[in-house]
Amino acid sequence: MSHPRGLSRPKGVAVTSTAGEFQRERPRLLGIAYGIIGDLGEAEDVVQEAWLRLSRTEGVADVTAWLVVAVSRLALDVMRSARKRREDYVGPWLPEPVVSTEEGPEDRVTLADSVDMAMLVVLETLSPAERTAFVLHEVFGLPFTEIAEVVGRTPASVRQLASRARKHVRERSPRFDPDPVRQREVVGAFLAACEGGDLDAMLRLLDPDVVLNSDGGGIVRAARRPVVGADRVARFLIGVRTKWPDRALRPAMVNGFTGLLMTRGDELVAVYSITAADGLITAINAVLHPTKLARTSTLITKES
Repeated sequence: MSHPRGLSRPKGVAVTSTAGEFQRERPRLLGIAYGIIGDLGEAEDVVQEAWLRLSRTEGVADVTAWLVVAVSRLALDVMRSARKRREDYVGPWLPEPVVSTEEGPEDRVTLADSVDMAMLVVLETLSPAERTAFVLHEVFGLPFTEIAEVVGRTPASVRQLASRARKHVRERSPRFDPDPVRQREVVGAFLAACEGGDLDAMLRLLDPDVVLNSDGGGIVRAARRPVVGADRVARFLIGVRTKWPDRALRPAMVNGFTGLLMTRGDELVAVYSITAADGLITAINAVLHPTKLARTSTLITKES
């Protein structure tokens, strides 16, 4: 990766001021990297690598702009290399969830309201360049001139990339209601229906075209293909409840929206991201892969 362009830093500017600026921007930088990659661990590695490169680089006046470009380029490189691995993945590949057990901004990463798990699943169907253009422009508001420097294309070409990506995302994204109160009410009703094994109540809460994806990565048992339709999804979840009655559900903030954690004793076994619109659940994404749950497991263990 070539270094982003930057004006000369005035003599006498302390390195500590650069470090302070980096720390202030770190949550946003993590949000950018996570949006492009979909893996929080790799996003953190990218942000750290950008900082290391900045600390070795002289002549950067606009530290924030330099970091945004550097992080975006590094994340794009990671996404390109990850593409083949995800194509060969066992079952649906889902992003690592970002979980907070209390409402409020997640302190590790800044997530835009529109970047829920369902959105990230749709972003997986874009090319790495399209995804980068979409995340940087549509989510974080960067101008096409800056994005062009990241993807190595002209601003006009980047505008076309973003337009194609926006159309693709609009066509494939499940409907969602951004109202957190309504989301919480729907998830609460869904939780009660799951705990009670109430098939009729679940059917009343599920959109007829609801899609459930579950990611076990071939390590733990999970559906290898998406489960589509209210009846199939409801019966699938009832089956999970019947087979493992010792598992409990609890609410949590998953990628900025109310979702559910499934536990067995003190062990976290799944994170459910739930997308709802007009009082109905339109998408459920269940992450069961132990590696993707490790960070959340640590979080809830500390709070216990």
